[in-house]
Amino acid sequence: MNKKQGICIGIVVVCAIVTIGMFTGSIGEETAASAVTVTPTLTPTPFPSPTPPLKTDLDKEAVEKTPWMKVVFHDPSFAFQFQRTIGYSYYGGADYEECLSTACRIKEGDCESWYEEWLKTADRVCAIADKCLAEGHNVSAREAYLRASNYYRTAEFYLAYRDPSDPSILETWRKSRECFIKAAPLFSPPFEVVEIPYEGTTLPGYFFRVDDSGTPRPTLILQTGFDGTAEELYFLGGCAAAVRRGYNCLAFEGPGQGRVIREQKLHFRPDWENVVTPVVDYALTRPEIDPDRIALMGVSLGGYLAPRAAAYEHRLAACIANGGIFDPFEGVVYPESPEALKEYIINNPSAYNAEMREKAKSNTGLQWAMEQGMWTFGAASPSEWMLKFANYTMKGRADKITCPTLVCNGEGDFDFPGQPKKLYDALTCPKEYMLFTFEECAEQHCQLGAVALSDQRIFDWLDKTFAEICSEGS
Repeated sequence: MNKKQGICIGIVVVCAIVTIGMFTGSIGEETAASAVTVTPTLTPTPFPSPTPPLKTDLDKEAVEKTPWMKVVFHDPSFAFQFQRTIGYSYYGGADYEECLSTACRIKEGDCESWYEEWLKTADRVCAIADKCLAEGHNVSAREAYLRASNYYRTAEFYLAYRDPSDPSILETWRKSRECFIKAAPLFSPPFEVVEIPYEGTTLPGYFFRVDDSGTPRPTLILQTGFDGTAEELYFLGGCAAAVRRGYNCLAFEGPGQGRVIREQKLHFRPDWENVVTPVVDYALTRPEIDPDRIALMGVSLGGYLAPRAAAYEHRLAACIANGGIFDPFEGVVYPESPEALKEYIINNPSAYNAEMREKAKSNTGLQWAMEQGMWTFGAASPSEWMLKFANYTMKGRADKITCPTLVCNGEGDFDFPGQPKKLYDALTCPKEYMLFTFEECAEQHCQLGAVALSDQRIFDWLDKTFAEICSEGS
């Protein structure tokens, strides 16, 4: 093996490991650095902490401070997804004991067990909702439908490792969506299920309005990222938080997301401005929306998608990237050279594919990320997925954003190391960098598990930003 080959193989290993952390909030158990050991709360047996590449003492300190929420699971991916699900209890998307009892029935690292047990809980709660609705207990029905929707979403989460044509994927996802839609008329005012015209088809969405007055109000357009759904955005981001504060909220799914990938089979695209512009067009047809106060927020991979759209869609009055991403491919391969990895993949696709698939055999998070990525990006192999992913960048675009922009980051968010600050530094518009800390208990990816604090800080920024816009216009 020559020197160049040795460097490339090392990059392959690092990429395979770091990819685990993509969009899951967790980095795998094998690392390019020495392991850090912690003792979980519920067991006396030391367990290796998931650790990103440790380049500095500060990185090491951050890892040692991170609890990783191992309440039930040792598997870092399972632990994070459990935190994600139970964290929505703040807005009625979960109940603690329902989640804890479900998690305790799941076999560690077993995706089939994860699916079966969350499905049982979702079915049981859905039955409660149906019964309450039939008996005229509308509040109880609404609450149960919201929880069931979240539990069905959770049940379906790891099914990407199956063949995408597996009927259980579509069936379980549809149950999540159906439960959410059944809750719609039980809200006051009811939220609307909308279809947004888009390139000869439509994008699905939900419109939440503050009241029935018809008064034009500031509006948040909200989108998810790599693996979320529009239904989940009620709890995360968030639709519920917006309406409570006097904002309308338009949540939507684009290519690669939710219904658009599952039923319409449209894959992710890097030029997200061509997705958001039709959404803004639709928003401007609604009399309830103030055309001068429209904000766009993207969560997770949406932290790239939203700024990308804002670079070209200048009818937006504000943009929020939670968390911010300048170059997602660069973030995934950190701390190695993205150009070196790209060259290696191009020249050695079979070797790269074999390395990734071998690593995935013993790593839940990597297996999921790899299969999810190939499915939603329309790729036939890990190498093809990564080469498509390399086309997503804000280079030469970040300085085109003109609206005030908020870039969020978390001290314990290792999904895209350094990317939020890199996006912030590249912006030339009015901007703010918002760091969520360990001390605040909000350090995780997209502040999952701390939605109350997250919404407070983000919407307070938006309140202030829109107030300044109004004062400048008066």
